[in-house]
Amino acid sequence: MSADTAELLLELDQKLDPRHCALVVIDVQNDFAADGGFFDSVGADLKPIQNERVPALLRLIAEARKAGVLVIFVQAIYDPHDLSEPMRERNARLGMERPRCLTGSWGADFFQVRPKAGEPIVIKHRYSAMVNTTLKSILEQHGIRSLLLTGIATDTCVESLGRDAYFIDYYVTVAADCCGAASEQDHLGALKRFTRDYGQVVVSAEVIDIWNANAAA
Repeated sequence: MSADTAELLLELDQKLDPRHCALVVIDVQNDFAADGGFFDSVGADLKPIQNERVPALLRLIAEARKAGVLVIFVQAIYDPHDLSEPMRERNARLGMERPRCLTGSWGADFFQVRPKAGEPIVIKHRYSAMVNTTLKSILEQHGIRSLLLTGIATDTCVESLGRDAYFIDYYVTVAADCCGAASEQDHLGALKRFTRDYGQVVVSAEVIDIWNANAAA
């Protein structure tokens, strides 16, 4: 490794510095995590999400708040008038036309996680929360330059936001044990792509240790 290359490397504790890192909680909603929701209806394996990933995420959110890290919640809303023609075509081609995440519905509501007063909620109508939303302005307002990504689904909405944020020069990190997908194969495949192409993949215990050490210092 050259000296110039070494200077470019940013340590994980720098990426997770509460002064410029945001924890982004993506689409942790009943339609993607609860029994009887959309994912359940199409045969997704919800057990890892319900029994492992969401409990880990709840711990991470609590620790982020203690550390003074900005927590941003992303909520998918897929009302019929929000869907583009390509989205409608894709749903029809795959036989996945059942409505999900409709405004005011049980399916659109958050699953176990709950924003506190003052924590931003970003409404999105596409996989990526960076497309036609308020997210970028929120990040700029708070001086954020690094995103810690969590939520559902690892291979679609989490990966899409990570990719788009990386393309506009944010550091992106995924907390692997705080994300879930319709299958473990989809989850693991997305993590492999992410660490190769966009940013680091970590586990929440690493993150919490860094925040605790930062607080102690």
